[in-house]
Amino acid sequence: MRLLIVGAGGVGSAAVRIAARRSFFDHCVVADYDVARAEAAVSSVDDPRFASAALDASDAGAVEQLCRSLRISHVLNAVDPRFVMPVFTGAFAAGAHYLDMAMSLSHPHPERPYDKIGVMLGDEQFAEQDRWADANRLALVGMGVEPGLSDVFARYAADDLFAEVHDVGIRDGSDLVVDGYEFAPSFSIWTTIEECLNPPVVYEKNRGWYVTRPFSEPETFNFPAGIGPVECVNVEHEEVLLIPRWIDARRVTFKYGLGNEFIEVLKTLHKLGLDSTKKVRVGGVEVSPRDVVAACLPDPATLGERMHGRTCAGTYVTGLGKDGRPRATYLYHVVDNAWTMAEYGSQAVVWQTAINPVVALELIAAGTWTGAGVLGPEALPPRPFLDLLTEYGSPWGIQEL
Repeated sequence: MRLLIVGAGGVGSAAVRIAARRSFFDHCVVADYDVARAEAAVSSVDDPRFASAALDASDAGAVEQLCRSLRISHVLNAVDPRFVMPVFTGAFAAGAHYLDMAMSLSHPHPERPYDKIGVMLGDEQFAEQDRWADANRLALVGMGVEPGLSDVFARYAADDLFAEVHDVGIRDGSDLVVDGYEFAPSFSIWTTIEECLNPPVVYEKNRGWYVTRPFSEPETFNFPAGIGPVECVNVEHEEVLLIPRWIDARRVTFKYGLGNEFIEVLKTLHKLGLDSTKKVRVGGVEVSPRDVVAACLPDPATLGERMHGRTCAGTYVTGLGKDGRPRATYLYHVVDNAWTMAEYGSQAVVWQTAINPVVALELIAAGTWTGAGVLGPEALPPRPFLDLLTEYGSPWGIQEL
């Protein structure tokens, strides 16, 4: 395996530190528009298998050229989702396999965004399914933590725990605090704005996919490991688009524990038009308002020393257990920021995202996970993934509710 990691931000750099402890690949190139960031990620591990390169992820031709020149076999996309399609397209053109942690962007219905489906997350990638399958190449999409591990949990529950799946609800919450900042998101604010302000999608078996309002259907979910009750609300997310393709469920939702303050900030950004990606002219310069917001906030990758607490990603499944009796089970993964900082020098949220594609790549390198076409994590056997995640030193848990 000759690996290209596109993006040397928090997640890409964490993936480097995790992969450096494993032997499943021969060579790994870390590429970024800012080559100094790629060089910093490589220098953090002191491993001759790693090298850095400059790359504009918005240019599919540049992705193809770099892959070909370096004989890359697998591309891990670790940049934010606006660059999914050029990296995806460039990897295919170069004959490489592909993984990402977020799928191609959605586009709300232009006239009735809260009543009608527009372009859904991943639609552009799934449209290429036949080309990838015919070329016998794998595009494993949505293979982070959410989506990713959450989808593996759903597959495991459907296969091993339940005779009949009714509801699959992804529930994400934390008690993370960042000292010294009035407002400091622990993940890319660009991506957070995208997923939180777009119309959330819900799946129901008898209705199909439909949209609702951002931050709708609030519920209090009691998270394990001492995190406790957190109010969670509907947010647009890939699991709702992925899980029904491979798992027979009556309903699929994604709810995120954002907190009232975070929600109010996002609503204010929307009211002021600061969530827009369309460029506006300021003096003699054209700039995207959302890019300005991101530039004004601290880089999430640098917040680890000021952050404390835990983050929990998980999948809440209800239905009938193997014994035919009603069952409600939460499968979860908790990561403590103090541990990830001490062990890897990466903050908890980016580390939790990064470990899952690295585990997936090791399973692919071993031939344990195989496939062709555009696949979600649900399409592959879950138990080897969960066992290897535990072997990496990051166990998962089950809570009966």
